[in-house]
Amino acid sequence: MSPDSRRSDDTQEPHEDELAAPTAGETTTQPDPVRNGFDRGVVWCGRGAAWLVFIAMAISVFEVIMRYGFDSPTSWVHESVVMLVAVSFALGGPAALASNRHIRVRVLYDSAGPRLKLWLDRFNDLVTLSFCLGMSYAAFVMFWDASHNPLGEWQLERSGTSWNPPFPALVKGMIMLALIIMTIQAAIHLIQSLRARADDRAEDAGGAH
Repeated sequence: MSPDSRRSDDTQEPHEDELAAPTAGETTTQPDPVRNGFDRGVVWCGRGAAWLVFIAMAISVFEVIMRYGFDSPTSWVHESVVMLVAVSFALGGPAALASNRHIRVRVLYDSAGPRLKLWLDRFNDLVTLSFCLGMSYAAFVMFWDASHNPLGEWQLERSGTSWNPPFPALVKGMIMLALIIMTIQAAIHLIQSLRARADDRAEDAGGAH
């Protein structure tokens, strides 16, 4: 075989290392990366909040051992588990929005061109911002009622059980905080969408293949 023919074969069949190595502009990490520094901070905090579920599991195991092993049931585990799981679910909203992993139907979006995708992103961000603003106001009213008595004085709503912790008010406060964070995220996303260009979306789509 002549050197020219060997050179031709090399250009037609690249080595496996060359196939495995990413090219310029190609992403090898997550398919939907975070869009800004604020979202990165939310994702980082969300990873810490995910440990709340582990804590809830651990104290549930403790309750089972105490109840059936030592015949000494606790009065605080059930309410604590409900509170921890509720807080983790509330903080899951900002984390999903930050990493762009919320549930959505992509049939129309995937078949659209770069320009139409850009306008769909803008419309989606606008609707998300409007929704988060409305829900934040509703959450504020809910938390205000749970943290103040009819006279307007600071008084946290309690569960009404024998332990009687102020978990209802705290959970409502976390829901309000999560919605405020999502409102900020949606506003930043909308600004980014308005500043983006269809050409940039086309280049990103081309580099992802």
